[in-house]
Amino acid sequence: MNFDEFTGTVQHRLALPDTGRTVRAIRATLMTLGERIPEGNAEDLAANLPIEIKWYLTGAVHEHGQRFDWREFVQRVSEIEGVDPPDAAYHARVIIDLVESEVPPSDFQQLRDMLPESDENWRKLFEVVDAGGWGDAEEAQIGSGPPAEVESPEDLEVTLETEDGPSSDDE
Repeated sequence: MNFDEFTGTVQHRLALPDTGRTVRAIRATLMTLGERIPEGNAEDLAANLPIEIKWYLTGAVHEHGQRFDWREFVQRVSEIEGVDPPDAAYHARVIIDLVESEVPPSDFQQLRDMLPESDENWRKLFEVVDAGGWGDAEEAQIGSGPPAEVESPEDLEVTLETEDGPSSDDE
């Protein structure tokens, strides 16, 4: 898979309106992942990805092997991508599913082994992979874009403000 195919697949799966937003989502997810895992593991994971995508896991990362949990991962991705945390979490899941389809199983398992799925909630990153991956059947079921409840505010510890009063139509 080349760069255009990779970004085109992500853009289609996330229903993003343009390539710029797609690349920003990929960059945010993979740079943040690259910050979390050791440099050698990032290089192993990136080895089978298009060179432009590989850069986000390796060359664009200033400090590999940082310790942070899923919640911090989502916050960092959200800030870099410029989207709300629930969208960032969904984008990361879909991007990781595509990465999983492009790398050797041993390299992907190595990634999973580095991210504690119980105490740090990293299992949430792998929800699309664990559900069988993105496929035509899933796409037909949920359509494109994030499902209605990707993350609950409690899981992300993010407070969302809502209007309490009834809405009025000005016609």
